[in-house]
Amino acid sequence: MNKPYTGGCACGAIRYEIVGEPVFSNDCQCRDCQKESGTGHGSHLTFPRAGVTVTGQARHWDMTADSGNVKTRAFCANCGAPVYMTFAATPEVFTVRAASLDEPARYKPQVVTYAARGHDWDRLDPDLPKFAGMPPG
Repeated sequence: MNKPYTGGCACGAIRYEIVGEPVFSNDCQCRDCQKESGTGHGSHLTFPRAGVTVTGQARHWDMTADSGNVKTRAFCANCGAPVYMTFAATPEVFTVRAASLDEPARYKPQVVTYAARGHDWDRLDPDLPKFAGMPPG
């Protein structure tokens, strides 16, 4: 069995443990991720929801994605750190912010999403496949 992914917010009030490997890892350059991160992109790992345990109380806010689907972002009310996202259209997945990992070096991005909204100053790995929006299927 592989080592679980663990992490949480900056102050430790929210913690998670995830058994299993990510099914998708991306650097997202959409405006929502830019605004939430305060930089040019957000880095995410998406896992099957069945292997996730969360402790602590997150604050949530909903936003509507370009697809029209609602995504819920969770952050710590104490320190303000963004921790995870869930999606109404795909409740079987759970997405964490790469920076929230206890071992962020475990993050290995597969693609860049919403590259059409990227900025020249946000230099990501040029070898990663880039998609103007979300990749198909």
